[in-house]
Amino acid sequence: MDTSLVFTVRRREAELIAPAKPTPREVKPLSDIDDQEGLRFQIPVIQFYRKETSQEGKDPVEVIRKAVAKTLVFYYPFAGRLREGRGRKLMVDCTGEGILFIEADADVTHNQFGDALQPPFPCLEQLVYDVPGSANVLNSPLLLIQVTRLKCGGFIVGLRLNHTMSDAAGVVQFMSALGEIARGMQQPSILPVWRREILNARDPPRVTCSHREYEQVPDTKGTIIPLDDMAHRSFFFGPTEVAAIRRLVPPHQRQCSNFELLTACLWRCRTIALQPERDEEVRIICIVNARAKFDPPLPAGYYGNAFAFPVAVTTAGKLCEKPLEYAVELVRKAKGDVTEEYMHSVADLMVTSGRPHFTVVRSYLVSDVTRAGFGDVDFGWGKAVYGGPAKGGVGAIPGVASFYIPFKNAKGEEGLVIPLCLPSEAMQRFVKELDNVLNTTPPTSAFIVSSL
Repeated sequence: MDTSLVFTVRRREAELIAPAKPTPREVKPLSDIDDQEGLRFQIPVIQFYRKETSQEGKDPVEVIRKAVAKTLVFYYPFAGRLREGRGRKLMVDCTGEGILFIEADADVTHNQFGDALQPPFPCLEQLVYDVPGSANVLNSPLLLIQVTRLKCGGFIVGLRLNHTMSDAAGVVQFMSALGEIARGMQQPSILPVWRREILNARDPPRVTCSHREYEQVPDTKGTIIPLDDMAHRSFFFGPTEVAAIRRLVPPHQRQCSNFELLTACLWRCRTIALQPERDEEVRIICIVNARAKFDPPLPAGYYGNAFAFPVAVTTAGKLCEKPLEYAVELVRKAKGDVTEEYMHSVADLMVTSGRPHFTVVRSYLVSDVTRAGFGDVDFGWGKAVYGGPAKGGVGAIPGVASFYIPFKNAKGEEGLVIPLCLPSEAMQRFVKELDNVLNTTPPTSAFIVSSL
């Protein structure tokens, strides 16, 4: 998409929207998965909607504003504020104060964004406005929603979520409920379930699994990616690109999933691009949704964090010099580590180790949101043209994470778009390496769909 696009957004002052009816005044502890250090940040989501003739005369700002108040009656913890207790335990004080809501107008049309809507988005900070002083994890609004009308009659919904409250599946559940109520339903089709105690540490806690994802690794060689001179690009992987990568693994491994294949390939190319020493340990962390790993599975309406950060660790030399199937096998095994016992073991580790952050040094984290359903959220104007993460990265740490986002390119091919953030020189090396893998012509490869 055209990342050079510049436009003006006029915002009304942010307001607090409280639940439409009185809600319980209580304190609700988060789970011991929710309140780990690595989730204590705000995550932005963005949805683009086209003009819909059947909605002529309706204002999306008013429709969504009213729906927020009604939806918060069911999701009233979102209207509260986080407090921290003993042992860094987080809990929601259900005060009913409300969430932040911003009404805005932009002097731009949907078409000016171009066909290929994907991160990085131009003027993102204008579309999900970070209200000064509102982004603290504690004692701040847990949700911020900005609805921006476009000149063409379309609109953009930007949402900022305190990640300790929900994962991708949880926030989509809330947004889907908001959409249902915006379309006239009296209550969500899936009612929210709190039940955070399911993912609490056991008594006494007992760490039964290996959790190298939480090892505290010293950054002796300054390899945490620098904030200055960062290049942001998104890469498209459709059937052609996936087939080209799949040809690089032996026949007995070709039944591996697209996720395993792409993750192995990106991890390897990215490591080559960053040029660590051969003997340095490098890590791939795969986000794994654990909802179905429980017996019985977690309740359908559970909207807390229910995923793990399983990791594979090897040396840069082995990863870059061995064939691709070596990395594929490491990714496959890491994903397979996640079980119900693994989740209980993580919760126990959080309580016994002070709720550590996952390892960031020489780590690459990937999260597949293709099945999360961001694009299906409908406020009455149909499904989103784009729906999903507003940018790559995790919290204040750029370059560590990539999301796998469902995407249809200009030719109508369905695939994934994957945002990546690297220092500029490393990005050039990454593009060249990936070009070699895909056997295309550098440096203007068709798989780069945007850059900033």
